[in-house]
Amino acid sequence: MVAPPKKSFALRLEPSLHAAIERAAASEFRSVNAEIEVLLREALARRGIKVAAPEQRPRGRPPKEGSDDPEV
Repeated sequence: MVAPPKKSFALRLEPSLHAAIERAAASEFRSVNAEIEVLLREALARRGIKVAAPEQRPRGRPPKEGSDDPEV
């Protein structure tokens, strides 16, 4: 199952803001991009703006080709 493509765009940040986001992301074991998405979703929720939940991607290794057993 392929996740839908994400929208890409350039984002310019003050270096100190980027550093703060990097620290927050590292403490949550996220990428900077994922941390920015979380922060934006939280800010929108506080304003009462509903955003559809992100599609959950399957975690772990994909099954080997030709195998019906996911444990192989």
